[in-house]
Amino acid sequence: MGEVIQMHFTTVDYVIFALLLVASAGIGLFYAFSGGRQRTTQEFLMADRSMSCLPVSLSLLATFQSAVAILGAPSEVYTFGTQYWFLGCSYFLGLLIPAHVFIPVFYRLRLSSAYEYLELRFNKTVRICGTVTFIFQMVIYMGVVLYAPALALNAVTGFDLWGAVLAMGLVCTLYTALGGLKAVIWTDVFQTVVMFAGQLAVIVVGANQAGGIAEVWRKAVNGSRIAGLDLNPDPLERHTFWTLGVGGVFLMLALYGVNQAQVQRYLSSRSEKEAVMSCYVVFPCQQIVLCLGCMMGLVMFARYGEDSPLDKGYVKTNDQMVLYFVMDVFKDLPGLAGLFVACLFSGALSTISSAFNSLATVTMEDLIKPHFPNMTEAKATLLSKGLALVYGLVCLAMAYLASIMGSVLQAAFSIFGMVGGPLLGLFCLGMFFPWANPTGAVVGLVAGLAMAFWIGIGNFVMRMSAASTVPPLNTTTLPLFDNMTTTVMTTLVGATTAKPRPTGVEALYSLSYMWYSAHNSTTVVVVGLIVSLLTGPMKEKELTPGTVYPVLGTLLFFLPERYREKLCCVTPLAQKPKEILAQPYLMAKKDSNGTAYCKEDTVTEDKEAESDRAETEEEDLETRIALPSCQLTAHTVQETAL
Repeated sequence: MGEVIQMHFTTVDYVIFALLLVASAGIGLFYAFSGGRQRTTQEFLMADRSMSCLPVSLSLLATFQSAVAILGAPSEVYTFGTQYWFLGCSYFLGLLIPAHVFIPVFYRLRLSSAYEYLELRFNKTVRICGTVTFIFQMVIYMGVVLYAPALALNAVTGFDLWGAVLAMGLVCTLYTALGGLKAVIWTDVFQTVVMFAGQLAVIVVGANQAGGIAEVWRKAVNGSRIAGLDLNPDPLERHTFWTLGVGGVFLMLALYGVNQAQVQRYLSSRSEKEAVMSCYVVFPCQQIVLCLGCMMGLVMFARYGEDSPLDKGYVKTNDQMVLYFVMDVFKDLPGLAGLFVACLFSGALSTISSAFNSLATVTMEDLIKPHFPNMTEAKATLLSKGLALVYGLVCLAMAYLASIMGSVLQAAFSIFGMVGGPLLGLFCLGMFFPWANPTGAVVGLVAGLAMAFWIGIGNFVMRMSAASTVPPLNTTTLPLFDNMTTTVMTTLVGATTAKPRPTGVEALYSLSYMWYSAHNSTTVVVVGLIVSLLTGPMKEKELTPGTVYPVLGTLLFFLPERYREKLCCVTPLAQKPKEILAQPYLMAKKDSNGTAYCKEDTVTEDKEAESDRAETEEEDLETRIALPSCQLTAHTVQETAL
C-alpha cells in the first residue's frame, strides 16, 4: 500500500513545475519594474483602470475556479454522479445580473472599493461592518485555497506539506506586493491557460487508456453515475436541479456581483462596456471549466469503477484522489504529471494573489485613508504594498486552520455561503430597496451572520454526532460537510432513509450547503426592511444619487406614479448645476450605456446654488425637468458627497 502512494515526480516534472512558478513570479517582477513602476495607489490597486476585456474575464474565471474546483469537482462527480453539472444553469443569471445591475452602479460611482458604495448609500458604520465581514471571509477562504494543493502534493509526492504551503504563500506574496493588480491579472491569464492545458491532458490521456470517450460514457451509465434532471424541491436534498440551478445563482452573485476581488477587476476595466463584456466572456469559460471537471470525474470512474483508491486506502481523502488518479494515468509519460500539479498550484496562486490584492485595497480605502486624508501618494502606495505582504503572512497562518477543516470543495463553498450570503444581502438591501436605512442595514447584516453561523455550526455538530455513530474509518479528515468518504456517505444516507425526515431545528441544520447564500442574504433583506420601517424609512431626498437601482419602479410599473413615488421606487436625481440641467438628453446619452429599465420620469428638483459658499436661501425655484431616472453621473455623486 505504501509504495503505491509514493509516486514521485521525475526530473522533467520538477522542471516544468519550477518553470511555471518562475514564470508567475517573473510576470510580477516585470510589472514591478515597467510602466508606471507601481508608484501610485491607482496603478498598484486598480491597474490604472486600463485593462481590456479578455485579461479581465480570464482573471475573473481564475480567481474562484482554481485549485478548489480542480480538486473538488472530479471527486464529487466520481462519488455522487453528474448531478453537480446542473450548477452550470445558475451561471446564466449569476453572470447576467452582475453585468446589468451591479457593474453599472459600481462603475459609474468611480469606486475603488465596493464598500465605498455602502457609505454613499448608508453611512460610515455600515461601510466598516461590510469591510470587516469581507476581510474575515477572504482570510478564511484563502487559507482553504492555499492548503488544498499543498495537501494533494504531499499525498502523491511526499513533498513536505508545510514546505509547499510556505513556498506557495511566499512566491505569491512576492509578486502581489511588487507587481500590483496588473501583475495579478496577467499571472491569472497565464495560469488559466495552464489550468485548461493540465485538465485537457488528463481527460485525453485518461479516456484513451480507458478505451475512448464512448467506453467512459458506457461505464458511467452502467455505474449509474449519469444523473437525470432531479426536480425534487426539497431544500434538504444535497444536490438537485433547484439547489444547484437556483441556490447556485445566489452563490454566483455573492462571488461575481459584490465580492471585492471581482468588483476590483470590473473597475480596472478601461470602460463600463469592457467590464460588462468581461462578464459575458466569463460565461462560456465557466461552462468549459465545469465540463472539464465533470469529464475528469467520469474518466476516473471509468478507470477505477466502484473500487476507488480511497476504499483501497491508497489515499486518505477525496481531495487527494484526483492527484492520485493523475499520477496513475501519467506514470509512463514524464512531464505531464508535473504540468497538472503545476496547473493546480498556479490555480491556487491566482486565487490567493487576488485575495491579497483585494484585502490590501479594502484595508487601504476603507480603514486607513478615511482617517489619514492628507497621506501622500508615495506613502499610501508603500503602505498598500506592506498590507499585501502582511496579508500574505496572515494567509499562511490560516492555512493551518484549513488543515483541520475537512473536505475542500464544500468547506470553501460553505464559507462563501456563510459569510458571502449576508454581504450579498447587504448590497441588495441598499441597491434595490430605497427605504432601507443604516440601522436596518447593520441589524440585517448582524442577523444574517448570526443565522449563517447558527446553521453552519449546527450542521457541523450534527454531522459530527452522525459520524461518531459510524465505525471508525481509514480517514484523517473530519467529516465537516457532506463530501466525505463513500463509506461514511452510504452509512449516513442509509441512516437518513431509515429515520424520519428531520424536523424543526434539525431540518434547518440539514439545509443543503448550496442554499446557504440564498437563505442568509434573504435573512439580511427581510430583517433589514422590517427594522428600517420600524425606525423610520429613508426619504427619497436623503439618498445619494446613483446608489439605488430602479428595479422596484420597473417591477411595479402597473401602479400609478404617485403610489410609486410614495414607495420611493424611482432612482433619486441629483441636484445638478445649471450647465448639466441645460443638456439633460446629451448627458443621458453619454452615461446610460447598458443600464436596463431606463425610464423617463418627471421629477421635481430644487434649484440650489452650485457651492456651499454661495448658498442663497431666498431662491427656491422649482423646476420640472424630464430626465431619465437611472441616469448616474460621477459628477452628480461627487457633488452630493461634498
